[in-house]
Amino acid sequence: MFEPGHLFRGNSLAVGEIPTYAIDLHYDVRQDAAEGPMLHMSLKGEIAGAAFDESFELHRDTAFNFASVVSRLAHKHGLPTSVVLISHEHEEFDRMFEDIRQRLGAHSGDPVDLDHLEKDGL
Repeated sequence: MFEPGHLFRGNSLAVGEIPTYAIDLHYDVRQDAAEGPMLHMSLKGEIAGAAFDESFELHRDTAFNFASVVSRLAHKHGLPTSVVLISHEHEEFDRMFEDIRQRLGAHSGDPVDLDHLEKDGL
């Protein structure tokens, strides 16, 4: 379920190797005095009954790697790698991507500062 600033993913029944999970992803743009606009994301939820809470920030020009970071964090907390939380194949991904682009004032073809990739752990 997507609404601007929030994405929820979950399943209430374990199926095979896929445990029950409920994950909320909230995001907004924050202005950093030194770095400029930053995409702030908060990932909270429960996987197989174990709660977790993570947050991270990505620079304006690297923010569109958010799905990779979210997946990596969910896998770290026990979601099998066979489960893709955010995929370019989901309509909600397109809506979320566009919402983030508008919030950041980003445009296709904007340059990427390679130092930001390292700072953001990408």
